Amino acid sequence: MSIRLRLTLLYTLILALTLVVFGATLYAIQAQSTLNALKEDIMASSDMLVRSIFYNYLSPTVKESPPQPQVQVPFEIISGEQALKDLREREIVRILSTEGTLLASPFGTVDALPISEEGMAALKEAKVWWEIVAPEDERMLVLNSPVSVNNQMAFIIQVARPLTERDRSLNALSSTLIFASLLTILIAFGIGWALSSAALRPIDRITQTAAEIEGENDLTRRVDHKGPNDEIGRLAVTFNSMLSRLQDAYARVNHALGMQRDFVADVSHELRTPLTTVRGNLDLLRRQPPPPAEEQADILNDMVEESDRLIRLVNDLLVLARADAGRNLQQEPVPVQPLVGEVIRQMRLLDAGREFNDQTQDLTVLGDRDAVKQILLSLLDNAVKHTQGAISVKAQPEGNMVRLVVQDSGPGISAELLEHIFDRFDRGDTDNGISGFGLGLPIAKALAEALGGSIAIESEPGSGSKVTVLLPGYVEEETADHHHGDTEKNHF
Repeated sequence: MSIRLRLTLLYTLILALTLVVFGATLYAIQAQSTLNALKEDIMASSDMLVRSIFYNYLSPTVKESPPQPQVQVPFEIISGEQALKDLREREIVRILSTEGTLLASPFGTVDALPISEEGMAALKEAKVWWEIVAPEDERMLVLNSPVSVNNQMAFIIQVARPLTERDRSLNALSSTLIFASLLTILIAFGIGWALSSAALRPIDRITQTAAEIEGENDLTRRVDHKGPNDEIGRLAVTFNSMLSRLQDAYARVNHALGMQRDFVADVSHELRTPLTTVRGNLDLLRRQPPPPAEEQADILNDMVEESDRLIRLVNDLLVLARADAGRNLQQEPVPVQPLVGEVIRQMRLLDAGREFNDQTQDLTVLGDRDAVKQILLSLLDNAVKHTQGAISVKAQPEGNMVRLVVQDSGPGISAELLEHIFDRFDRGDTDNGISGFGLGLPIAKALAEALGGSIAIESEPGSGSKVTVLLPGYVEEETADHHHGDTEKNHF
């Protein structure tokens, strides 16, 4: 069952219950009010008869001797009384004895209206008794009133009125209410169906858009909602925002998958050369007759060099993978000046004749010491490989960051190659005399970003290259007792 149908049925059900309660209440009020009106008219007529006729004609006689209840009073005695003339013809009057037999009847009828046993008991206790009877298949509302003389019931007055008109009016009212309620419910169902359709139309558009996106795999589509900023409007905005995030995430995933495919292809290419060399050298050693001892030594040396190359490649890949994952990176203060001095000493062991200019200040960065050291090693190693001149290292504050600059005096890099300088396994216009895998700068970039910093390179052909690394600076705050003030130590 659709939401549209459920909403319409719920709305119709609520309206139907409301109409039932309203109709039943209206019917009950009308029935009771008409019954009360009839009772008031009957009581007025009964009081008028008792006061105008019987007390006027019978009181003197009753004072001398009690009336004879079983003797029928001649109608001629009271026929000319004005009270009887004022009675409406629709009212029926009977005068009964204390036993319930007819004594007098204004219009010549000879039958008394029936009284139940409970009614006779109430009358003998000098209480009026209302009763609905149907002597001739016509319902009547009867008021039985006892008339007492000297504290003894002398006779009973019955004043009745047929309920035919009231019943007919109530039946017409009930039929009208039922017909009007059914018609109202039918009309309300149609209106509710149309309103729910209009209210749910934006949701249908959202559903249709989602289906089209799924079918076409087009995350650029958006829901076109021009209505108010109600619940459906907020749903459309949220849906569009979700699509935008999905589109961005999808683009990033595609980019990452593309980089992963390229990375796997580059790694496979880099691993294939040393493994092929090792495999070929092993075949040479297994050759019969075996090669001379001098050739075997060269083969073993070649295998050792290729094995070392594989180890370096695997280590670089591990460092790069950890940097990408952001794992094992501490957040601790790292003094820059001692670390730069340590890295320069290690680089001088590899190139004793190289000139290194240490221009670092006494600064502290917040990060992982090994990661910062790896960044400096990668930058200096890259500079050593591509230049023959002096290399300078600087460290200076910049806002809440620390700027590390490694500058060389090499041949520089063209603008075309500079765009891909941080691509993995990219070595520019590869000079076969330069070792390496093209992972130094990508490793430095990945580690810098993992530490919350950034890296950039500036270079022009013939002017050397300058690599700038921004890392978060470390600020230590020492808070003294508030009575003595606060002191702050800034490592910048």
